[in-house]
Amino acid sequence: MTARTFDLPDLGEGLTEAEVVRWLVAVGDTVALDQPIVEVETAKSLVEVPSPFAGTVGVLHGAEGEVMEVGRPLITVETEAPSAEARVPDPAVPETTEDPAGERYREEERAGSGNVLIGYGTSEGSPSGRRRRPRVRVTVPEARPSVETRRVPLVTSPLVRQMAREAGLRVGDLQGSGPGGLVTRRDVRSAIEAAGANTAPAPSAPIAVPSPPSPVEPGAVDARTGLTESRRVPMGAFRRTMAASLSRSRSEIPEATVWVDVDATELVRLREANPEGPGLLAHVARFVLAGLRAHPELNGLVDAERSELVQYDGVNLGLAVQTERGLVAPAVMGAHRMTTAELDTAIREVTRRAREGGLSSEQMTGGTFTLNNYGSLRVDGSAAIINHPQVAILGLGRIIDRPWVVDGELTVRKITQLSFAFDHRVCDGGTAAGFMRVVADAMEDPGRAIAHL
Repeated sequence: MTARTFDLPDLGEGLTEAEVVRWLVAVGDTVALDQPIVEVETAKSLVEVPSPFAGTVGVLHGAEGEVMEVGRPLITVETEAPSAEARVPDPAVPETTEDPAGERYREEERAGSGNVLIGYGTSEGSPSGRRRRPRVRVTVPEARPSVETRRVPLVTSPLVRQMAREAGLRVGDLQGSGPGGLVTRRDVRSAIEAAGANTAPAPSAPIAVPSPPSPVEPGAVDARTGLTESRRVPMGAFRRTMAASLSRSRSEIPEATVWVDVDATELVRLREANPEGPGLLAHVARFVLAGLRAHPELNGLVDAERSELVQYDGVNLGLAVQTERGLVAPAVMGAHRMTTAELDTAIREVTRRAREGGLSSEQMTGGTFTLNNYGSLRVDGSAAIINHPQVAILGLGRIIDRPWVVDGELTVRKITQLSFAFDHRVCDGGTAAGFMRVVADAMEDPGRAIAHL
């Protein structure tokens, strides 16, 4: 038997840690390839991690409730001893590791998937859509001819590739410490530190490194206010990640905000006339998609490294959802291809999954523009923070009866407020206002807007 240790993988959300919620196996259990072994909680979702090995569970390296870093040992599985035979590389085929899980990692990476939790141990019978030259299994000879080969880099996460690219490193030059030679973010950080140690000039004076703050017990008197602290609550993985993301948005994006009051009376009437049809949010989402077609620069990102503005061919519409774990913004993938009825179904489904903690990594990270219905919280307006790396977010306030002037006469109408925060690097106020008017005009005359969509 051979002990094989599987490290906690990069879960594809830009996270560095996850909390072990529940082990699905115990020491001594027999596990199959791709069998879920543990349920972990990332910053914004619950994820089942499958095993890349088949065998007997030897060690569980984390206790339930423990927060573990990505790249640290997760589980050790006792597998059958490898055969004494070895494979002689075909000079025409680049040499790769013999780890079947690693091979499937590469298959997935070459296919363009960023989801590292799917495809560790895909069934051998499942079609891959590609052909490979078969290897010949022979016993190892006493001497082998020297064949110059190039190692295929084993990288599963696009975040790892991005880290290496931004640091000027080639992933093919890195030695992976993960299963089967998998290159992890820890490996990239180590390479960056090593490169910095070799090239950085000696400092002229010692650099002061702040020491970590000493622990403070609840009940201590705060020196600034003179008040006694009633309690201290540690920030969990979710709150720490959210804080980092929001801080990054505020520090990197020069945002501006515009808003407009909208007479949504006709939109409310349209909904009331067809109570079994799409909800108000689905209609607003459809109008947002029309606004993004008219102003596609708002559906993209800023590639600061290359000083380029990127636009997407399609919209993954993010939706701000309040859950027990906090605020999340999962995306309706491919929203631009949906009818209003299909959007309504998709919005309800993604909202349900968000509140149950069942969102996929793709839904959590794939949004290109966010719609925030804070009116559901019974507030009128909000200066929302853009969901980095997106470049804009539209907020919808509550719809309430207000006095409004129509054709010179004062009357009561259903009024709501739209607020729009945008990255000023992408566009100026004229574009932002143009987008807002597309959405607002459609809400005020939905029948005409729907006829032209």
